[in-house]
Order: sequence, then C-alpha cells, then structure tokens
Amino acid sequence: MTQALHTSALTSLPLLARGKVRDNYAVGKDRLLMVASDRLSAFDVILGEPIPGKGVLLTQMALFWFDRLGHICPNHLTGEKPESAVTPAEVPQVANRSMLVKRLKPIPVEAVVRGYLAGSGWKEYQENQAVCGVPLPAGLKNASKLPEPIFTPAAKAEVGEHDENISYEQVVKVVGPELAAQIKKISIQIYEEAAAFALTKGIIIADTKFEFGLDENGTLTLMDEVLTPDSSRYWPIEGYEAAFATGANPPSYDKQFVRDWLEAVRINGKPWDKTPPSPHLPDDVVAKTAAKYEEALARLTA
Repeated sequence: MTQALHTSALTSLPLLARGKVRDNYAVGKDRLLMVASDRLSAFDVILGEPIPGKGVLLTQMALFWFDRLGHICPNHLTGEKPESAVTPAEVPQVANRSMLVKRLKPIPVEAVVRGYLAGSGWKEYQENQAVCGVPLPAGLKNASKLPEPIFTPAAKAEVGEHDENISYEQVVKVVGPELAAQIKKISIQIYEEAAAFALTKGIIIADTKFEFGLDENGTLTLMDEVLTPDSSRYWPIEGYEAAFATGANPPSYDKQFVRDWLEAVRINGKPWDKTPPSPHLPDDVVAKTAAKYEEALARLTA
C-alpha cells in the first residue's frame, strides 16, 4: 500500500479549505483539485493516525460510482487528469487520490438516505418512533430494513462540529420547495440503484449521504465523494442476520469499526468525551481499518 498522506502540501495551487478528509485547491476560477488524504474522522473529530492508502481507495470507489450513476444526475467531474494541475514534483501527492472537478455553488444540506435503521437514526427512533420527522412503524430494531428508503437530511456543519439532523420542511426553507423536491427524489433514486447493485456483490448499503451543488446554469450536480465507506454504512451480507437477531451493530466495511473501538476505549477509567484530542489508534486497529476499505472496494468492483 502507498505511504500514508495525512495532509497534502501543494505549493503550486492556492489552498481553499481542508475538510475532514479532503484538501481542496483552486485551479483557475472554475475548477477545484480535491485531494483525498488518509485522514480519518469519527464523531466529527479528525483522528491523529492516518489509514495508509485510504484516500486512494476512497477516490477509486467514488469514481466507480460516479461512472455507474451518471445517467441519474450530472456530477462535478471534468474528465481531466488531476496530475495535469500540479508540478511534476507534486504528482506523488495527487496521483490516484485526487479529482479535478467543476467549481460549484454548494447546497448547505447533507442529503441523507436511509434504507436501514442505524446510528443516530436508531437513537432518534427509540425516542419518538420517527427519524427527522419521518414517522416509522412500531417494533423496528437496530439494523432493521425500512419498508422503503427515507430522506433524512442534515444541516452541514463546519469542520469539528456535528452535522445536525433536520426536517424536510427545514430543507424547503433553505433551498425552496422545487429544489428540495428535486434533491429528495434524486437522492432516493441514486441510493436505490446503488443499494440494489451492491447487494449483488454481497454488500448492504444501510444508509448514505450525498452532497450537491449548482453549476453556472443552476443545474443540480452531484459533488464531493459518493457512496464511499466514509459517507455510507457498508455491511457485508454475511453476519447481518446474526447481528440483527441480537440487536448488535452488524459487521461493517465503514468507520463503524473505529467508532465501536472509540466507544469502548477508556482514558483514565472514563469513556472518551468525543472532543479533540482523540485517543491514539493502535497499529492493529489502523491495519484492520485499512483492510476493510480494501476489501470493500475489491468486492464492489470484482
């Protein structure tokens, strides 16, 4: 696997922002170079230890899905090689882990689609039998398959802040009824098609989040990453039934493995409070996490 890249350091392009995983650079006025680092975030905290090769795997998986789902919605890819935007000396930081994309006007809403009840959705359901204002049937358990996928948006937070679940009515207030309806319809359509395909590879996509922007013509465009283990819950179909029967989290290809370890770790006898600095990830947790990302991509693209 490639040497880990925690933080890119390109000097030939202006740095616009560092996200939890991606470093975004300006390429002229109309494009961005998005470099996927090997950083890992959990509970909205960037962990100190990178996962070697993670950025490469995330980028390859995102490109796979952009290609497969392009007929549903335009995406931000320009089709140009990312290496063309940097100096020869900087190519090793960019190769295989970057996308050269159109610069869009981002929509400040995370378009979350859930096909199964998990994570914050499960916690919310236990409190009021609904998720983001969407009522659900009684008697569901952790990891239950929902009768149909539901749109449960979130307000996009700054780095280090927690995304906040919001209602569809709040999305309408932010972007207007027409665009809200379009985002909801396209998000569910992308999820349904991706989830059906992943199932043929023995993978359950329990939930996912999409980000959209508007191009210069006002066209809704899929952007950022798409359907990676960083933005989705990926469960191997083996082990799902056994976990569901006991109410446990199913085994996963995503960050849930690290989240579970962080939930269990004790610092001076106390649970981690989910604020920086994060606990030090042991080598075996780093290695297992890297292996899970590799396996997910290999299985999906086999």
